[in-house]
Amino acid sequence: MFLLAGSLGFCMLPNNEANWGMMMRKGCFLGFFILLFSVCGFAKPSELTPKEAKSRIEEILKAHVSYHELNFELVKRTFHNYLDQLDPTKTYLLHSEVVKWLEPSEEILQGVVEDYKKADFTIFETIHKLMIPAIKRRAQLEGEIEKKPLPKNVQPSEFKDLTWSTSEDGLRERIARIKALQMDAAEKINEETKIQFLKRLEKRRLNREEELLSDSDPKSLQKVVLTLVLKALSSGLDSQTAYFTPAEANQFMIQVQQKLSGVGAQLKDDLNGFTIMRLLDGGPAIAAGKLKQGDKIIAVNHQPVVGMDLNEAVELIRGPQGTPVLLTILRETGEEKKIEKLDLELIRGEIVLKETRLETQTEPFGDGVIGVLHLFSFYQDINSSSATDLYQAIQGLKKEKKLKGIVLDLRDNAGGLLPQAVLVSGLFIKRGIVVSVKDNTGQIHHLRNIDGKLAWDGPLVVLTNRASASAAEIVAQTLQDYGRAIVVGDDVTYGKGTFQTFTLEASNYGKVNPRGEFKVTRGKYYTVSGKSPQLVGVKSDIVTPGIYSEIEIGEKFSKYPLENDRIPPNFEDNLADIPAIHRDQILRLYKFNLQPILKKYNSHISTLRQNSENRVKGNKNYQNFLKELSNKDLLSDSKENFGQNDLQHIEAINVMKDLIFLITEAEKSEKEAA
Repeated sequence: MFLLAGSLGFCMLPNNEANWGMMMRKGCFLGFFILLFSVCGFAKPSELTPKEAKSRIEEILKAHVSYHELNFELVKRTFHNYLDQLDPTKTYLLHSEVVKWLEPSEEILQGVVEDYKKADFTIFETIHKLMIPAIKRRAQLEGEIEKKPLPKNVQPSEFKDLTWSTSEDGLRERIARIKALQMDAAEKINEETKIQFLKRLEKRRLNREEELLSDSDPKSLQKVVLTLVLKALSSGLDSQTAYFTPAEANQFMIQVQQKLSGVGAQLKDDLNGFTIMRLLDGGPAIAAGKLKQGDKIIAVNHQPVVGMDLNEAVELIRGPQGTPVLLTILRETGEEKKIEKLDLELIRGEIVLKETRLETQTEPFGDGVIGVLHLFSFYQDINSSSATDLYQAIQGLKKEKKLKGIVLDLRDNAGGLLPQAVLVSGLFIKRGIVVSVKDNTGQIHHLRNIDGKLAWDGPLVVLTNRASASAAEIVAQTLQDYGRAIVVGDDVTYGKGTFQTFTLEASNYGKVNPRGEFKVTRGKYYTVSGKSPQLVGVKSDIVTPGIYSEIEIGEKFSKYPLENDRIPPNFEDNLADIPAIHRDQILRLYKFNLQPILKKYNSHISTLRQNSENRVKGNKNYQNFLKELSNKDLLSDSKENFGQNDLQHIEAINVMKDLIFLITEAEKSEKEAA
């Protein structure tokens, strides 16, 4: 499966800036720091033996764009990543305990390479066992911290680019400051008590410690170690290559397809069970009419879930479509709120996450409307896709109203399927190259829009932010290259110009390899201008700051990004990548109705930019918002409130109104001149 999705975190912890962006959209600025310092639940490891782990590594290296064999640099990166996985907040291990692996000698590096050839990973078991005394020490430090008041005025920026502590005092101070930040976050949460919130964080930490060690069973410990080795090595290749456990692979497919198989309920961990917060539209839970909001799940198929990590409980509830699942729930009944225990059987079904696919709005303007289409991802399943849903939405707007312009909102869109980026672009351009990919052999292949039928050929604005990535960047830059759209939003997009293949095909969803799955970077992509957004992103024609505009978010801030480069422009398509035997036949069908480079918007850009700058400067609410953004350590509700007003969204619509007006006036002048 060809993918353009950013790497995703599956343990309640964002492992890169794209996930941070998605969480900030859904949970605002505060949410990131709550999740960052709550130690994540460790996903159940893959069923691996050393030989199988070596085989998996060989598959990944064979497919990768740059690295094809294990070398010293990759071993160093693997050591660093392995330690970061063990202790992401650097609150367990001391510098003196890890320096041997942070700065490995040539002898150690050579030993790892030789051991790898023999499928021997015992050196990582040695590193892993550092956690046994470290966890005991952490428990002791936690007890000492409880007896003292927590520090005041702790700022999130203190925890950027953490280094390993050199003493137990340093560890104690860091843990205390993290707890102080958590406490500050807890006081801002209305829906749960501070004590319960902190207990949940404690539970996650203890669960992870227990799962990391697995010292009662050597085989279980080996699976944990091998899983972490595969994760550490994969992420050391580049910022987008990743190894997934079976549970993580399923979660990744849910993200790509925006659908899942389960009962359709959102849960909250209440320590003594999982409370149903919401029933999803179209899901089996609503259809059956058995579950209610507020019910507390305490067992799944007679297996108790109290004390489990939320992810584990969710995995038990999910399963193949059409299969039964038995939920044991507690429900308050009557005015006296007596607790009733019930066993309810539900048949799992497919739930399409429509609210994270496409959202359509209209803005009245003159004698018609401006359509605002917010596409959250580039998805595809048997029944629908981002391109077909977008096409139908546009047709619906044209049928119901006089459509005068479209704002295509790609903010927080982290990518998805490569063919969908081509098809979505094709809704707005005629025939022509949309994107070119250069694979690990150096060959360049062009992906074209061959349909030539436009869904919309009128005024078009693409709204982006620093969390717009991958497929979203292809669409934005392609439409910008052809002069078909004006890009509005943050100064640049995320900057992910690489494509990956995923070992789990969409058609095999649910049939995950017990040895795990992986996505691996096969090459880079370039739009028709020959530019790649890798590291640099797509530059906005008109900059309108949003909630990420002062945040270090993007591929260039990741650990091991690939470099940016360019290829020659491909506006003139000679079909050189098509085998000669087929070229003439295809050319006869393809050469007509090609998309030209449009200059219709060029004369209006400076006016649009100046108008936008004037509006932003004269908008007190916007100016207050920008002032808030400049304080990067401020964890206040104001950022969330400004986000709800969505000033960036409003300004994009204002730009579209100006554009429609300017185009109309220009057309009037042309007619008068004629």
